[in-house]
Amino acid sequence: MSNGSAPSSPTAATSATATTIKPTDLRGILKYVPRFQGQIFVIAIDGAIVADDNLGNLLVDIAVLRSLGIKVVLVHGIGHQIQELSAMRNIPITNSDGIGVTDAATLDLAIRASSRVSHVLIEGLTQNSLKCATTNAVRALPMGILRGIDQQFTGKVERIDRDFLAELIAQQVVPIVSPIGFGPDGRSLRVNSDLLAAELAEALQATKIIYLGPQPGLEIDGKVRQEIAVDALKKLLEAGADRIAESGRSKAEHAVKAIESGVPRVHILDGRVFDGLLNEIFSNEGVGSLVYGNDYQQIRKARKSDVRLIYSLTRNAVRREELIHRTQQAIEKNIDQFFVFEVDENIIAVVTLYFYPDKPQLAEVGSLYVMPFYHNRGIGKKMVEYACLQAKERGASTVIALSTQSFGFFTNVLGFEEATKDILPDARLKLYEDSGRNAKVLVKQIG
Repeated sequence: MSNGSAPSSPTAATSATATTIKPTDLRGILKYVPRFQGQIFVIAIDGAIVADDNLGNLLVDIAVLRSLGIKVVLVHGIGHQIQELSAMRNIPITNSDGIGVTDAATLDLAIRASSRVSHVLIEGLTQNSLKCATTNAVRALPMGILRGIDQQFTGKVERIDRDFLAELIAQQVVPIVSPIGFGPDGRSLRVNSDLLAAELAEALQATKIIYLGPQPGLEIDGKVRQEIAVDALKKLLEAGADRIAESGRSKAEHAVKAIESGVPRVHILDGRVFDGLLNEIFSNEGVGSLVYGNDYQQIRKARKSDVRLIYSLTRNAVRREELIHRTQQAIEKNIDQFFVFEVDENIIAVVTLYFYPDKPQLAEVGSLYVMPFYHNRGIGKKMVEYACLQAKERGASTVIALSTQSFGFFTNVLGFEEATKDILPDARLKLYEDSGRNAKVLVKQIG
């Protein structure tokens, strides 16, 4: 997720901003280690990023990921290098990105470019004391004839040699996968690297794909989107792909494919930004774009392990008298009432749902809080709507909410109506009067 467009190359200001973010410090990173340790991240590096001055910093960041027990598979592109070779040798090419026809001359340049890029990555990883290996783990078939045009040496992935890659990973080796696949006869075929990253992530059951390109993120309608649900992105691609910047369409298409095949998260970010990779992974805000599953997929029941995070998250709202103070012990005792909203496995919002034993048709939504950075993105609305769905499933026909400062949100956005305190059950009415907060009582029919 990104706060805005990054410059065409890293500037002093960009670097300074990135290095001031706390999660790049070891203490900030360590809190994420239990969540990511042992997981597989597929990191796809565009050819333009391999050629950028920031590559050395990226490889240091990858070494940090490995040191924290995160398993990494590298996929690289070669479009930038093919274009350079084409100009240098005055050899026309049919395409540079592996989409469209690949003739024999273009394939030859692709093989040469791929060999050079792989070697650059091997050098950089070796300098960071990481074991690595290039592989022939991608089995491909020719695309064949599409819409009457022979795609010649352009390939599609037939299968990934998962066992081979898994063995390398188990031996603490970083696999380097080039966008050259091998056909049944052993001959080379050009494969698009964005597609390849999605195929690898599916085969290896990776938890993330991280696309590193020369764009600040996924640009939609001229603005970088910090996050977008896969359903919304799929509809955009089907109905109006031109709303997505051309530079990001391939990654958008393959992000959808990856998530639909089971990969939880896809990140798209600028590989030229110093510390960008670590900031994207180890902070709530990130620096690029995040594509995630359906709208309610990020909401789950809270667990006892969330108690401390929920307490910390809501402390500021308690100070501002937006929420009633709850001790960590009180939260733990009532943890079954809490639902949390996660972005990239970080809790950024919370809501409670309480049922009255003597009035089963009535439920109460409370303790709604969303981190300020995520305001105005519809998250609070999703949390309350989800709580109402849960209440309805359990037989409630009416939902109430008590609010001192957010009643306008409940009435204007969520369709609640103001009611009198008489609607409250006796025990709840006593708590209401004893609190002295004089909160507005709001009600919504859901039956």
